[in-house]
Amino acid sequence: MKTVQISLNSIDKVKSFVNAIAPFDYDFDLISGRYVIDAKSIMGIFSLDLSKPIELAIHADADIDEIMAVIKPYIVE
Repeated sequence: MKTVQISLNSIDKVKSFVNAIAPFDYDFDLISGRYVIDAKSIMGIFSLDLSKPIELAIHADADIDEIMAVIKPYIVE
């Protein structure tokens, strides 16, 4: 498992993020405070406070480099 901080501060970013991770057969969780939601759920994402960075937990053993390349535009440095 790998965790990174991401920013999804617009509707377009949320839609493109979900579309980017949907092809992967791994679980992705977004963690904001005490809330943990499925990162592939657009409705779930909109239930979070998107004004600040959110922690993304990637539950994958393989393809990490490929996943990181796909989510690079959303990662907070």
